[in-house]
Amino acid sequence: MQSVFQLKKGRRTVKSFFISSCLVLLATGCGAGSIRIDTESGEVEYYAVLMEGRKIGHALHVRKTGADVVTTTEMLSMVIGRGAISMSISTAETCIETTEGKPIGFEYTEDLGGMGGKKMTGRLNDAGRLEVTTADLGIEQKRVIDWPTGAVMAEGLRLLELEKGLKEGAAYQAKIFSPALLSAVNANVRIGPTTNIDLLGRVLSLTEVGVSMNMQGATFTSISYVDTELRAQKTVMPMMGMNLELIACDKAFALSENDIVDFLEKLLIPSPVALTDLGSTDSITYLLAPTGPAPLSIPPTDNQTVKLAEDGKVLITVKPAPAPPGAKLPYSGKDEQVLDALKPARYLQSDSKEIISLARQAVGETKDAAEAARKIENFVNEYITEKNLSVGYASAEEVALSRQGDCTEHAVLTAALCRAAGVPARVVSGIVYIDDFDGRKNVFGGHAWTEACINGKWIGLDATRVPNGFGPGHITMAAGNGDPADFFAMANMLGYFKIEKITLEK
Repeated sequence: MQSVFQLKKGRRTVKSFFISSCLVLLATGCGAGSIRIDTESGEVEYYAVLMEGRKIGHALHVRKTGADVVTTTEMLSMVIGRGAISMSISTAETCIETTEGKPIGFEYTEDLGGMGGKKMTGRLNDAGRLEVTTADLGIEQKRVIDWPTGAVMAEGLRLLELEKGLKEGAAYQAKIFSPALLSAVNANVRIGPTTNIDLLGRVLSLTEVGVSMNMQGATFTSISYVDTELRAQKTVMPMMGMNLELIACDKAFALSENDIVDFLEKLLIPSPVALTDLGSTDSITYLLAPTGPAPLSIPPTDNQTVKLAEDGKVLITVKPAPAPPGAKLPYSGKDEQVLDALKPARYLQSDSKEIISLARQAVGETKDAAEAARKIENFVNEYITEKNLSVGYASAEEVALSRQGDCTEHAVLTAALCRAAGVPARVVSGIVYIDDFDGRKNVFGGHAWTEACINGKWIGLDATRVPNGFGPGHITMAAGNGDPADFFAMANMLGYFKIEKITLEK
């Protein structure tokens, strides 16, 4: 459910995505971690990371230049609270580019699971494609992906910002490649006025730089305050109903003791009533009320209807669609959206030999699509033997080899096996009802599951909840190919709405 840094002398006032991605991962859990990076022979800048005014970690930026190559490393370390437990998260990415800002490759490390961490390296080959090696849980995977046309990394972005300058009212776009997400995101940048800004007791005259990014239908905004040399001194990003801040400071304060902010309160939404006996409930209608400035954007699906109510509230009726009978394997229709849900994807490697082998084991001789989907749901529930929060975010192929993970790992493996068996499938993120989570009673929490398309209907599958599976206690907020970015729509809404009323129909 993975860097948001402002850099010196024209360094980035536009964001990449460490912090956003890490906070998405909090919905599924992460463990203690620590990453060390080399700060010798480079320009180093330190930041304090604050949430709601309390220091929860630090970030640093190291830029090294050679005759032909520039390397830019950004590291984030922070402590988060999940109820009575506090955990550390560390991520680091190094962008390797020419002095003209052309990408060469990257290195990315995250320590979220307390099991040695995940490492990715990427290098552009002579054909301009990105060769990626991922090492996670002792498993090494290699793949080749297309480089997003026009995408830049740290040095390319630095040069773009120097070119654009800080004239008030100026606006421009940047396409930024994130090693953590293995994809690029379009950012819209607008230069605002120059005002006096308080930086932990220091007051400086700084220029406001607003940045907005759209991922999976959700818009993310942030405000940076930069000096005349484009050195960002402060960044504010609303997140989960709170404000996340990065403030430039000296090394001693950046590395000083952290406070602990309990993120669990933001990741869980109280239910106005206890939902008992969901198995016999036909449908549930939820009244959601926004608590933030942005309107709620929740998609209708075959399993839920969405209606706007007064004052920006939203009525959602969740009624799980039954699987239509008679659909055969493999899918032979011509619907382009459905056909796309059969193709291999970055996190759904349905063409790999491991996934194909598991799909055959799960489905056996079954030719009925609905029966195959249910068999896969049950198979994944049994196949993932270590059901824990130790994995940050794994692809289907990685899960096939490790046999461990939480809801996201169940969801991507289910979707990949469905695709390999000829059943169109996609990964869904949203919230689900939980009667007891870490002592919190009757709440909704971030969750991931799968939908399979059978005879033109998208049917819910939840391998973490066998035998009950998907039900009216699930509310869908986004769907896609299982990429981490697919979870941003859901994560962006957490903390910005409440459930005012629930009506059950038996």
